[in-house]
Amino acid sequence: MSTRRITLAPPARGYTLIELMVSITIGLIILAALVTLFAGNSRERGEIERANEQTENGRYALQVIGDDLRNAGYLGPFNPGTVAAPNPQLTVPAVQPNICATDLATLTGAMSMPVQGLHIPNAAPACLADWKAGTDILVVRRASTCAVGTAGCDPLVGGDVYLQVSGCSAEYAAGNYFAFDSNLGNLTLHQKDCVTNALQYQFRTHIYFIANDDKAGDNIPTLMRAELGPGVFTVVPLAEGVQNLQLEYGLDTAVPTTGAPAVYTADPNAYLGCVPATCVSYWRNTVAVKVYVLARNLTQTQGYKDTKTYTLGVTAVPAFNDSFKRHMYSTVAVLYNIVGRNSP
Repeated sequence: MSTRRITLAPPARGYTLIELMVSITIGLIILAALVTLFAGNSRERGEIERANEQTENGRYALQVIGDDLRNAGYLGPFNPGTVAAPNPQLTVPAVQPNICATDLATLTGAMSMPVQGLHIPNAAPACLADWKAGTDILVVRRASTCAVGTAGCDPLVGGDVYLQVSGCSAEYAAGNYFAFDSNLGNLTLHQKDCVTNALQYQFRTHIYFIANDDKAGDNIPTLMRAELGPGVFTVVPLAEGVQNLQLEYGLDTAVPTTGAPAVYTADPNAYLGCVPATCVSYWRNTVAVKVYVLARNLTQTQGYKDTKTYTLGVTAVPAFNDSFKRHMYSTVAVLYNIVGRNSP
């Protein structure tokens, strides 16, 4: 006769209150650590994005200004150095032209000054609304690098100013080297065959400056460019967060000129206490420009305070003592068209 053993299941046990509290505490600690980790990663990612955006804006500002300066004084196929003086078509202004002028007479004289600037002016020029005090203003003048009708080039616009250069020997002999006009009916010069109409180039005047706001009231300093159109300047934003612009101009003061800068100055208007006509000659013989821009993040960094001072050429910018991170960018742009004309 066999004996049957009955095994009873152990009685069910639950968690004690102490065990439950310990488990919850450990879970909360792990959760807090994960939240801290995720928050730190989010802040770091945001900081990297802000830094990348600032770097992109600062470098883009240098690239746009530098590229424009390297084309300053471009006049299509026309080389003023080949024209015998005096030449009534190439009148050099006795005083510096008003940078906001849009009349043909002023623009014609200003054509002989490929670059012009205002070093920390006392007041904003009339065409530069919202100019940020304490910053420089730069003017670049040149013809478009593509002729009207060329693929990718802007079409003719009534009221815009155009440069037309003659290739016809008869016109050249008569002193009609070029036409410079906003009336398209006056652009009547010809190419080498003296029959085909000569190419036309839009004449561009660009004024670079720092504005207090990108959009009204947003308090985001921005690099702006005022562009000459039919009788008016139109302002377009270029790079947000660019807070300061300072410039130094390399002057070719040698006699005869050599094409190389002999000295750099932040203000050719006052170099060696020059009289107006001499100041104009300094601008006309500017062969290089050092460009300094100060860019800041678009948003503040919590817990950060900018106590640094910045040196932009000869201009010292004191500490801002705020929570925006900043960086200074610089480049040197050679004005190849002026260098080529000044080189022996």
